[in-house]
Amino acid sequence: MDLNQIASIFTQTLIYSTPLILTALGGVFSERSGIVNVGLEGIMVMGAFTSVVFNLEFASQFGAATPWLGMLVGGLAGVLFALLHAVATINFRADHIISGTVMNMLAPSLAIFLVKVMYNKGQTDGIERRLGYFSFPILEDIPIIGPILFKNTFLPAYFAILVAVLAWFIIFKTKFGLRLRSVGEHPQAADTLGINVYLMRYSGVLISGFLGGMGGAVFAQSISGRFAITTIAGQGFISMAAMIFGKWNPLGAMGAAIFFGFAQNISIAGKNIPVISSIPDVYLQAAPYVLTILVLVLFLGKASGPKANGTNYIKTK
Repeated sequence: MDLNQIASIFTQTLIYSTPLILTALGGVFSERSGIVNVGLEGIMVMGAFTSVVFNLEFASQFGAATPWLGMLVGGLAGVLFALLHAVATINFRADHIISGTVMNMLAPSLAIFLVKVMYNKGQTDGIERRLGYFSFPILEDIPIIGPILFKNTFLPAYFAILVAVLAWFIIFKTKFGLRLRSVGEHPQAADTLGINVYLMRYSGVLISGFLGGMGGAVFAQSISGRFAITTIAGQGFISMAAMIFGKWNPLGAMGAAIFFGFAQNISIAGKNIPVISSIPDVYLQAAPYVLTILVLVLFLGKASGPKANGTNYIKTK
C-alpha cells in the first residue's frame, strides 16, 4: 500500500466520520443534561433535507459558500425539530425513548412528503455545490504527514474535531458545563442551589439538535449529494453508539465516531485494500452496523452515563 492509498483511506474516513462526530457530540450535550435523545436519527434527516433544499435553491446566489451555509441551515432545522423532543420530555414528561422513536418515525415521512410537494417526485435532484476537498497551504508540503493529513483533505472534519475539543472544554471547564452536568446527575440538588433545571435541559437538547442537524447536512452535502428516503440510514444510531462507546465524553465520542467512520469507509473502499478485498461485499457492507450492535452489547451495560439520564424532573418533588 503506497502513500497515496493511505492518504485516500484517511481522507475518506474523515468524510464518513464527520457527520458521526457532530451528531455524537449533540448526543453528549443532551444526555449530560439528563435527556436521552434517541431521536438523533430523525434530527439528522431534517438537517439533511433542509440543507439540500437550501443548496438547490440558493447555490446560484451564494456560490462556494452554499454548502457551509447549508450546514448552518441544517443545524437550525435540527434545533426546531429537537424542540419537539424537549417540550415532550421536559414539559409534558413523556418517556424519552418513546418521544425519540416518534421523532425518528416522523422525520423521514415529513421530509419525503415535503419533497413530493416541492418537486413532484420522491427525491431531490443532485446538488451542484458540495463540501469538497481542501489543501492547507505550507502544511501540505510536510514530508509524509502533509500528503496524508493536509493535502486534498476534508475541511469539515477538522471543523468537527475543533467542535469536539470546544465541547470538551465547555462541558468540563466552564460554569455552563458544570451546571449542565449537575442537572444530569442530580437535578433536585441542582435546583436547590438555584440552577434552572428546565433551562439547562432545554439547552442540552437544543444544542444536540443543532449539532445533529449539522451532521445530517454534512452527510447529505458530501456523501449523498441529494435527499431521498435512504439518505440517512442508521447514522444517527451509529452516533449514539459512538457517544456510549466514548463514555459521554466529547473526545471519547469523537474517537469512537472516527472508528465507526473508518468501518463505513472500509465497507466501500475495501475492494482496493489487500486482504480486505478478499472479504465478500455483503460482509463489508454490514460491518458498520454489526460493529454498532457489538459496541452496544459489550459496553452499554458497563458504561456509566449521567445518573439522572432518562429521568423526568418534577420541580415540586
